[in-house]
Amino acid sequence: MNASKHGLPLLKLALLVEGNAKYIATLEALDNGKPVSSALGFVNFSVGILRYYARYADKIHGKNLPVDGNTIALTRQEPAGVVAAIVPWNYPFFLSVLKLAPALAAGCTIVLKPAEQTPLSGIYIGNLIREAGFPPGVVNIIPGYGEAAGAALSQHPDLRVISFTGSTEVGQLFMKAAATNIK
Repeated sequence: MNASKHGLPLLKLALLVEGNAKYIATLEALDNGKPVSSALGFVNFSVGILRYYARYADKIHGKNLPVDGNTIALTRQEPAGVVAAIVPWNYPFFLSVLKLAPALAAGCTIVLKPAEQTPLSGIYIGNLIREAGFPPGVVNIIPGYGEAAGAALSQHPDLRVISFTGSTEVGQLFMKAAATNIK
């Protein structure tokens, strides 16, 4: 997909999230016991995040930098590659969006791993992503048990970025496992 077009499916996703906000908030309440009104606030905040990154997507480009003499310095910005987004149980939808939106705006592909205790909104956002028109394989949702799925993700040689939110202890395990694949 042309980099200037990365924002269009994000805008569609924002509209879909906005139109399904009460349903998503209800899923959050069922998943982690949070009051629907609290969950709804974070779902609505997620809409703003999606819109922000949708509008930012066409602003990611290289620059011409001033240098001395007859020299031109150019920078080039490219997608990092495959991003693993590991989300905790306490704000699963909001934190999924917070990890997905910037990576998608930059043109990365994503593997989203929702917490094993709260998979519903992670699975549902996969449906909305498909409906928003993202190509197949751009976002992959893999619910599963944290230890097994986390180990598989952190050790995978094709991952370029790991975005993890969770405990310090688990974060240290991710760092140790991922250290063998630094490129």
